[in-house]
Formats: sequence, structure tokens, C-alpha cells
Amino acid sequence: MVDLFIDRVLVKNNKDQDELDTDREIIMRLQNRILMLFFASAACESCQQFASKLSDFFKRLTDEFYVDRSAQLVLVYISLDPSEDEQESFLKELPKKCLFLAYEDPYRRELEDMFNVEELPTVVVLRPDCSILIPNAVEEILRLGPDCYRNWQEASEMIDRNFMINDDVGEKSMRSFTDPVRRLKYKVEEDKKRKKKKKRGWGVGGGDAEVDGNEGGASPW
Repeated sequence: MVDLFIDRVLVKNNKDQDELDTDREIIMRLQNRILMLFFASAACESCQQFASKLSDFFKRLTDEFYVDRSAQLVLVYISLDPSEDEQESFLKELPKKCLFLAYEDPYRRELEDMFNVEELPTVVVLRPDCSILIPNAVEEILRLGPDCYRNWQEASEMIDRNFMINDDVGEKSMRSFTDPVRRLKYKVEEDKKRKKKKKRGWGVGGGDAEVDGNEGGASPW
């Protein structure tokens, strides 16, 4: 996959549109990752409808708000827009972590021919070795959502045990707020239990020995 963009310039979809223009930068960004080539155009209504779905799909796999560790996944927008203004407009609908080729780069059309793109939108999914995993994953993304990535990962024979989707994002945050309260409640209950044990430890003859809950049999607690 790295070879596909060696000697090319990829642009980040951030405010400054920073460029990855060295082989080292390209390799660092693309190596050992599944690559999604998103062929689309702002002039295509179905592309516009799909863009929001794709953006959500990608964020749920790479944004730390949703995952503990980003998926080994790269999204590259291959614009087939009729004008640069339309390309810039369409990029606003895509994630900030998305990469793209500059409008004046003729490589956009070469990639279109290389992967036999016949309909829009098209998402070509490539393994890290550049072989085609799925010629067009649009339907699969719409049907399965982020679960697609597990299938792609297995088919690419990639191992990333640290990747984990948070099923309930809110649960993680709520736990951080409620843990101290629950720990305090547990401590208070344990203190009450200890006091009860001490009271039971006073013998009939006035002895003052404290009974250990682990002596004389298993603790009932």
C-alpha cells in the first residue's frame, strides 16, 4: 500500500492542509494499515448522502472518543469533482484525519483507471500489501457499520489485540464519576461490620477479647 503513494503528495484534511510530501512521512502514515480509497464527487447526490455515513464509520474506528486505540485504518479521498471548489466543499463533510490528493494532481484519474471505478461512490479497500480486499465496500459499510473492520482485519491477517470499540461510551465516563462514591459506601459498610464483630466478642464472664471473623470457622462475610 505504501508503494501506491511513494513519490506522491498526500494532503491532510485539517485546517492548514499539511502535506505528507516525503517518502518517510508516507511510510509512517500508511505502513501496516488497511487503506480505504474513497472515490466520489460533490456533484453526485448519492456520494453526498454516503459521505456522512462514511465519516461516522471512520470516526468510530479511529477517534479516541469511541475507541481505546485507533484502528489500523487510513481513509484517502480520491476526488472526481468537476472543480477544485467542489472538492474543497466536499472535504468539509469528511473527517479531519482523512487524506486526499490535490485537485491538480493527475494521479487521481490514474487511480480511477487502475481500480476500474465504474460507479460513485466507491470505496476500494486494500490490504497493507496493496492487494484488493474489497473492490467496493459501500454496501458493506452501510450494512455492517464498524463491524466491517473486524472482517477486514482478519482477511488481511492483521493482529491488533489492543484495538477495542467502547460499546457504551457513556459508561466509561459515568464510571469515573461514580467510582469514588461507591468506594466510600463500601468502606462505610465494612466499618459497620467490624463494629458488630467487636460487640459480639465480649464474653459472658466480662472478657474483653475481640473475636476474629476468620477464627473458629469460615467467616460469614
